[in-house]
Amino acid sequence: MAETQIEWTDATWNPVAGCSIVTAGCTHCYAMEMAKRLEAMGVQKYAGLTRKTGRRTVWNGVVREDRQALTIPHRWRKPRKIFVNSMSDLFHDQVTDEFILDVWQVMRETPRHNYQILTKRPERMAELVSGRIGEVLPNVWLGTSIENAEVVDRIEDLRRSPAAIRFISFEPLIGAVGAIDLQDIHWAIVGGESGKSARPIREEWIDEIHAQCLTAGTAFFFKQWGTWGKDNKKRSKKANGREYRGRTWDEMPAAPQAVV
Repeated sequence: MAETQIEWTDATWNPVAGCSIVTAGCTHCYAMEMAKRLEAMGVQKYAGLTRKTGRRTVWNGVVREDRQALTIPHRWRKPRKIFVNSMSDLFHDQVTDEFILDVWQVMRETPRHNYQILTKRPERMAELVSGRIGEVLPNVWLGTSIENAEVVDRIEDLRRSPAAIRFISFEPLIGAVGAIDLQDIHWAIVGGESGKSARPIREEWIDEIHAQCLTAGTAFFFKQWGTWGKDNKKRSKKANGREYRGRTWDEMPAAPQAVV
């Protein structure tokens, strides 16, 4: 699971498997179908994590901690940007505090890597990082997902989380987010939903976020249009591409240098 096509990272690391749906942004999560596919390939870690509901594959609420996976970053000698738990959520309520602390210890021991942790449960992240963890590791980036205006309160929880870099993934962007406070938010990723059941993205929603990034000095990364293009027509995400306002946007936050 190390190799990835995700544009804003170099590798994925999944010490946790399985999740559950919390808000509208989870509805068509790619990880549900991926978990089903990996189970069919005989990957035991992902066995029994999903169920069928009609034609859809969804999480069944089973979450597993994978202690064997904790050694993986130590084996990667070349420095990488690592997306932590692309197939789950490190701060899911079924993941124990002790296991999260063990993940933190791995990140502490491998300062050559930069770790990107993205959660839809930033309230738990804020409590745990500010409480039991306390220290700010310069190679750990903390982020939350926001899909529309209904969940923008997650920004406040993210801001309460001590971190060298804080970021927001506005993906899948399925609605306008409105006026938001990006103070102390270093990076914003924006992207449309992909897949056969994808919900449309609108250029004006992107414009709104981009303008606020400029005002706050937040780095802006446009990941993809997804299944719905700028012209509001449905086609492959590859065909729709990544161009916004006549160019690609691959801005990254000014991260502290990882120690090699």
